[in-house]
Amino acid sequence: MRIILLGYGKLGKAVEEKALERGHVVVARVGRTVDWAELQVLGADVVIENTAPEAAPGHIRKLLAMGLPVVCGTTGWYAQLPDIEREVREAQGTLLTASNFSVGVNIVFAVNALLARLMASQQQYRPDVFECHHIHKKDAPSGTAITLAGGILNQHPAYDTWALATDKAATGALPIFVERSDEVPGTHTVSWQAEEDTISLSHVAHSRSGFALGAVLAAEFVVGRQGIFTMSDVLQLPKL
Repeated sequence: MRIILLGYGKLGKAVEEKALERGHVVVARVGRTVDWAELQVLGADVVIENTAPEAAPGHIRKLLAMGLPVVCGTTGWYAQLPDIEREVREAQGTLLTASNFSVGVNIVFAVNALLARLMASQQQYRPDVFECHHIHKKDAPSGTAITLAGGILNQHPAYDTWALATDKAATGALPIFVERSDEVPGTHTVSWQAEEDTISLSHVAHSRSGFALGAVLAAEFVVGRQGIFTMSDVLQLPKL
């Protein structure tokens, strides 16, 4: 594939390394300034977008107009996702979004939803979500933590929203605890606590390598396809 990397920070560089390992070509590495006219003539097959929440929707719209499939890993902008998805359908374009590209995390998403369904009848257990990332991460809670929370909300009738654990007024909300520490790539834990015991489901990233590999797998998947996709489609995981 001929890949454009839109966003060339630490993750972008890790994605490039994995793409080259898998025999692909990176035709552009874009930092803060985007020359859309230049990108148009590069003959790219796909764009992997990892930038900033305030920039991602505009980037997707530009790339959609250019007819380029987009794999977007930027989080923190999902309030606009329904509008973006509608525009993708109208343009008959291609978009894959992921709150986390890691293969392991996406398997955890599937297990988390199944566990929440099983726990719905066990009212003695109270769930919470914990996430820890590096101090440079802009959004809090992480998109991964919000996805984990969503998996619980969709399956458990006792909760209909989530809230940061510091929000004491959020009664009936699923608490998400957030920590920022050094250069932690990403740690997420879902806990179900009762007086008798605790059940925990955790994923600990050791580096950015897993995110990078997943992004390249996603790019390989969308080339030649039209529509809206997630990592569940790439990995053929069940959608509960």
